[in-house]
Amino acid sequence: MKFKRNIKKPDVIIDLTSMIDIVFILLLFYMLGATFTRPNSLKITLPEANGLTIDQRDLRVEVLITRNGNYTVNGHELADNKVETLMQSITDLAAGDNNVPVTITADADTTHQSVVTAMDAVARLGFSKLNIATRQAGAAGK
Repeated sequence: MKFKRNIKKPDVIIDLTSMIDIVFILLLFYMLGATFTRPNSLKITLPEANGLTIDQRDLRVEVLITRNGNYTVNGHELADNKVETLMQSITDLAAGDNNVPVTITADADTTHQSVVTAMDAVARLGFSKLNIATRQAGAAGK
């Protein structure tokens, strides 16, 4: 005689709740850790001090930053240290031409913020040629 067995096979259940939680945590971690902004960049011609003098008669804008952070543009000292005043002075000298080379010369004891402010003003005006001037060790007092 053949008897029927009443033994039920256990249902196999895989609980995916923990795995889904881990996947969401990893997704959140990578989303918050990623950088979504594109960094702004400014092309800068790095200085090379070789002692040669370049004699160019073309229009140039030269920004000199003194020890205490005052700006002088083409030999004319600005009334204040505001970035708007610096931008207006550079715009007036360049007459709307963004291809005019701009040279920034800073005193060795000036703050980095003054130099960065001048570089930011030049970048906001859209100038494409920015030079940072250097001086030879013997020419510092001249």
